[in-house]
Amino acid sequence: MSETTSTPPRASTPRRSSAPPPKESPNSPKIDPIYYFFLFPALLAFTLAITVPAIVGFGYSFTNSIGFGDWEFTGIRNYIAVFRDEGIVGAYLFTLGFALVTVIITNAIAFFLALGLTARIRFQRTLRTVFVLPMVISGIIIAYVFKFLFSNTVPAIAQTLGIDALSQSILANENLAWIALVIVHAWSTIPPALLIYIAGLVTVPEEVYEAASIDGASPASKLWHITLPLVSGYVVINTILGFKGYLNAYDIVVGLTDGGPGVATRTVAMSIIRGFEGGDFGYQMANAAVFFVISIIIAIFQLRLTRGKASFGS
Repeated sequence: MSETTSTPPRASTPRRSSAPPPKESPNSPKIDPIYYFFLFPALLAFTLAITVPAIVGFGYSFTNSIGFGDWEFTGIRNYIAVFRDEGIVGAYLFTLGFALVTVIITNAIAFFLALGLTARIRFQRTLRTVFVLPMVISGIIIAYVFKFLFSNTVPAIAQTLGIDALSQSILANENLAWIALVIVHAWSTIPPALLIYIAGLVTVPEEVYEAASIDGASPASKLWHITLPLVSGYVVINTILGFKGYLNAYDIVVGLTDGGPGVATRTVAMSIIRGFEGGDFGYQMANAAVFFVISIIIAIFQLRLTRGKASFGS
């Protein structure tokens, strides 16, 4: 009887994986070094020209500085004084009311002008050029031209036509001077809003209007249920930009009414700059800080109000 011997199995040695190392995902973004070449100079300029002066100015808002020389730390005394100053509070109320009225009027006129300039009409390009001409004119020049019109031309025409309400310049009437500011600001800011609305209206597909026409929709129904919802994003853009510009209104106000009659049309920006000129540097820096916070709150409110509801054409 033969005896068979069995050899024990050898321990298996681990094999090295020949799989290549994992590669970067092709979808991972690669930043071109030229990006930093353009980013850092712009970031440095913005920091030195905007961020640093803003931080330094905020620090001065807690002092009694007049813009130069010695100063003392006063805490929040300037901020308390800002909220107690009837002139400053009046400037805030006027600026907010003026901005609200002007942004509504400007957007309404610009939107309907854009509807007309995107329709199939003759001389479309020529009319577009004419309506955007005010964009190339300086605000102070616009103010001086309209000041002459409101002070001389309009009263002369009103006296000829027997309109007593306009026989005198509305710029001298503290109850009507704000209307002149609204008219001039709207006239000068309609062109950029118009261009944005035109850009939005041309993105709406014609097939949508054709389908609505087949269903028997009226022009008003198309405007309300198709056009406005599809360009609501552009309305948001114009509203935010409009508020930002009107809250900072200065050059046209100075050229047209200079804040008068009295202080009836004095804006916040005008109050701040006139305060700097008068030596109230620390006090007006506190005013500027409050104005900055209010502007941010308004912008955030606008964005939250329209978040998820804005559409940009197709």
